[in-house]
Amino acid sequence: MASLTARVDLPTVVRSIPAARHVALELLSAWGIDGCRDDVALVVTELVTNVVDHVGGKTSIVLEITSADVWLRVSIADGSAVRPVVRELCGNQPRGRGMHLVAAVADRWGCEDHQGGKRVWADLLMEPRP
Repeated sequence: MASLTARVDLPTVVRSIPAARHVALELLSAWGIDGCRDDVALVVTELVTNVVDHVGGKTSIVLEITSADVWLRVSIADGSAVRPVVRELCGNQPRGRGMHLVAAVADRWGCEDHQGGKRVWADLLMEPRP
């Protein structure tokens, strides 16, 4: 299978959260990828939300999706070097579960330095799981 990559720049505002999710799902449709749509929607939503909530309007968001062989990579880059934290879950806190959700649905994920900021990525296996 050929490698496919798409990239879109978005402002760091709340309306970019559903916009990024919509773009990601439209790309999957165009590429004929059906099996991991819900997981991709969740990962994109959580990663973009983290940037909007914790970085704010100081930078732009770069959403990049790459399909290669059986893997799909979703990455979000921004200009902040502050890395995401997987927090201890606390029952009385309504927030702070985003990276737990990403870790739960992604087969692997990480964060790397990127052009003075960071890139958070999540890989999803496109083959059906046994």
